[in-house]
Amino acid sequence: MLENLTAYQVLFCICTLIIVSYLFSVLNRLTRIPSVLMLLGLGISLKQLSLWAGVVLPVPGALVEFLGTIGLIMIVLEAGLDLTITKNHLGLIRNSFFSALVIFVLSALCVSGILHYWYPGQPFVNCVVYAIPLSIISSAIVLPSVHHLSDEKKEFLIYEASISDILGIMIFNFFTTDEVITNESAGWFFSSLFLALLISALVCFGLMMLLVRSRIKERFFLMFSVLIVIYVGGKMLHLPSLITILMFGLVVNNWELINFSFARRFFDLEKVQDTSRFLKSITGESSFLIRTFFFVIFGYNIDLGFFQNQMVLLIGGAIVAALLAMRFIYLRILHRYHLLPELFYIPRGLITILLFYKIPEFRKLQGFDEGVLFFVILATALILMIGSLLYRDRPRGIEQDLSD
Repeated sequence: MLENLTAYQVLFCICTLIIVSYLFSVLNRLTRIPSVLMLLGLGISLKQLSLWAGVVLPVPGALVEFLGTIGLIMIVLEAGLDLTITKNHLGLIRNSFFSALVIFVLSALCVSGILHYWYPGQPFVNCVVYAIPLSIISSAIVLPSVHHLSDEKKEFLIYEASISDILGIMIFNFFTTDEVITNESAGWFFSSLFLALLISALVCFGLMMLLVRSRIKERFFLMFSVLIVIYVGGKMLHLPSLITILMFGLVVNNWELINFSFARRFFDLEKVQDTSRFLKSITGESSFLIRTFFFVIFGYNIDLGFFQNQMVLLIGGAIVAALLAMRFIYLRILHRYHLLPELFYIPRGLITILLFYKIPEFRKLQGFDEGVLFFVILATALILMIGSLLYRDRPRGIEQDLSD
């Protein structure tokens, strides 16, 4: 049946999916229901419809990984282009960094303990590797879900999610690069941070030359290609190349902070600002497109049979409860920060899925059911939706009650 589809029918389906995704974005602004949750629901519905129609459409894992990788680069770049750095933001950036770091570490340790309890006899380091993706806040879900919040809350959550992504990926790479973790591998991990910052400076200068000084009109997708090459090359060399992408976005969006007279003379501020506005537009559109197809395909791949597996529900429920508890402990007890809606912004999504596909064989947990991953992603998205709805209904009263 699938072989009989014409090019026009395929084109019709793809464009219809994009239109529906735009409608989901509009509904998100009206209802506060995360558009990603609606995309997952659409994918699940399409799967059930295909089963009812007797049509089997296999989706290769390589396609999901491809979309996830492109989406990751776009989302990190988009986050960098959305973040403004000023003296007034330094306190907010510091709070976001420590929130991302402490909550990530607490969550990873707690989830590792849960997995080690449910899978006895497995190496604890393997449990840590599985816990890391489950402990990363998904910027792919947070970024489209903060438009209704105040500027302070919005910036805090964007910074926190972006930092959580980068920290999680770096630590995941550290635990999965070598089968045996040695002092040499630890030394390379920390030295790679400085190397990544050096590469970031060179890349930023080169890409600014391409975007601002070049007369070639077709340069923006060339820039994306360069970023993808840098990311993939960095992965091959075990470098935290996402730092380079984030740094480029930050530099373009905060060019007025550059104090080097050479850079100011060489790159006109007005042209840089025009480039920044255009980059924000095209990056946002590209992120939207990749996010649409990624989450619909992932929803299509979800097997709802995990709802009938008591073990999956118990493990997934324990993990979600731990994630919520660790966030509550940090925000309320350690930091005394706002609880609403920040407490509920614990979505797991694109990064979690992508890293799960990259777990090497020597770090696999024997007997682990992917239904746990599906459960955690769906449950945390629902929790985010609840927090958004509560904040919309009574943004001041509830927050004041919880913070006192």
